[in-house]
Amino acid sequence: MSGDRVAGLVLVTGGGGQLASYLAQLLPAEATVALPRAQLDVTDAAAVDRAFADHAPAVVINTAAYNHVDMAETEFARAFRVNAAGPLNLARACASADATLVHVSTDYVFGGQSAREPLSEAALPAPVSVYGASKLAGEHLVRGTGVRHLIVRTCGLYGSRGSAVKGGNFVRTMLRLAREGRDLRVVNDQHCTPSFARDVAGGIVDLIQAEAEGTFHVVNDGSCTWFDFAREIFAAAGLEPSLTPVPTSEYPTPARRPPYSVLATDRMVAVRGRPLRNWRDAVRAYLAELGELAGNDA
Repeated sequence: MSGDRVAGLVLVTGGGGQLASYLAQLLPAEATVALPRAQLDVTDAAAVDRAFADHAPAVVINTAAYNHVDMAETEFARAFRVNAAGPLNLARACASADATLVHVSTDYVFGGQSAREPLSEAALPAPVSVYGASKLAGEHLVRGTGVRHLIVRTCGLYGSRGSAVKGGNFVRTMLRLAREGRDLRVVNDQHCTPSFARDVAGGIVDLIQAEAEGTFHVVNDGSCTWFDFAREIFAAAGLEPSLTPVPTSEYPTPARRPPYSVLATDRMVAVRGRPLRNWRDAVRAYLAELGELAGNDA
């Protein structure tokens, strides 16, 4: 997969983040501009208009987001400003410029439903947190403008850039805590598909190349709990920390997490011809990228 067939300039918001960094690697360098928040604040409509005037993008990939799930419970105005008003600014600018908007959303638009089977793009959203509600609002506002768009929902992203503000991604955090000799207690009743940002970036580029429109779920194949995920990380890294499964009730957080947000990817598979690799293989690929994979199990 390469980005050579993407026509016109691609503008990536949230530049420097883990997903944006992988997108920049996969898209042609001469036709890609990735702008961090310091250069483009998507909540500033005038700044968005200036960016369009300066770069005249054919495609905008919005990876900018307020993703502090727990803090959003009290910083709800900021969460909605970034996750809803920001995408609206981009959608309006794209509509005026006849550009395509690719907006990255989340599995957290789900969580309140009772279903326990992979959720399709047509499933009724039911967020259980302010963060999820703000991301869902962003989706609705993008669709409401009538702009040509691609909304990509993904889940539990991890990648080499991590998240400095959030203290690193789940994989890095587990590795660090294991090496500190901590006794680890990880929830075993939240089901999802944590996804390697490199693979998600590849799926997004494939969908852009195929000129796909509408809403797509782009996650690694399969599903697990966070405890399953942690256990796989340690097995692949050759670590044996004390690891105990616990229910969510024993690990309270300010924001509720979806008990089940496994995303069905049939629609993506129909376009690109294959799923993303299984989440277990993705974990090993990421650990290899970090130089943390045990032995030669690449």
